[in-house]
Amino acid sequence: MLEEIDDGLWVVEGEIVSFYGFPYPTRSVIARLANRDLWVWSPIKLEGDLRAELDRLGRVRHLISPNKIHHLYLQDWKAAYPDAQLWGPRSTIRKRRDLQFREPLRHDAPSDWGPDIDLAWFTGSFIMDEIVFLHRSSGTVIIADLIEAFSDRFLCNHWSWWRRPIAYLDGIVAGKALAPLEWRLSFLNRAPARVARSKVLAWPCERVIMAHGEWWRSDGHALLAHSLSWLGE
Repeated sequence: MLEEIDDGLWVVEGEIVSFYGFPYPTRSVIARLANRDLWVWSPIKLEGDLRAELDRLGRVRHLISPNKIHHLYLQDWKAAYPDAQLWGPRSTIRKRRDLQFREPLRHDAPSDWGPDIDLAWFTGSFIMDEIVFLHRSSGTVIIADLIEAFSDRFLCNHWSWWRRPIAYLDGIVAGKALAPLEWRLSFLNRAPARVARSKVLAWPCERVIMAHGEWWRSDGHALLAHSLSWLGE
């Protein structure tokens, strides 16, 4: 189930879930830290085969929610790996009061995994914030919903005919690769998001992995510059 894309970095595809009636694929990223612990971003549904593969790689130690939408399977992973630490922005922590998180993620990566993975906090929207990550050694930027890029094939196979135009109007198709329009419009204060964007664009980015749609295996910096240009100057 795991696709190794660089030394100590894997992608795994999950099931399709319904988001307000719209089919969305799920995807997780697993990084093996320098101390051999596993860092799991946006955990997908935990099945037996996946768990067996992970257990061969190392010890699952950190479970990451990048925003308050990506939380569906945290309780299952925590039950399977009770020693794992839960991390997320304050918005996720408020939504999942049934779970015990570490301190909220903000502008700086915690010392637990900061040497391996950097972060940037996009805030300023009244709807949702998001933490974007950089896997330092591979130059891989990891994004949840700030960039979505559904392929025509996925839309034809999974979205009904009347839903497909919404994806194009929203800008969440491979040719545009933007955040959903309603989320972009909700950034009434774009100044802090621009600061986060400057940090991201200064990262040495080789590839960009998104939660939803086609991810970029090369020329990642160009994608980031394009996809975040809506924030303005």
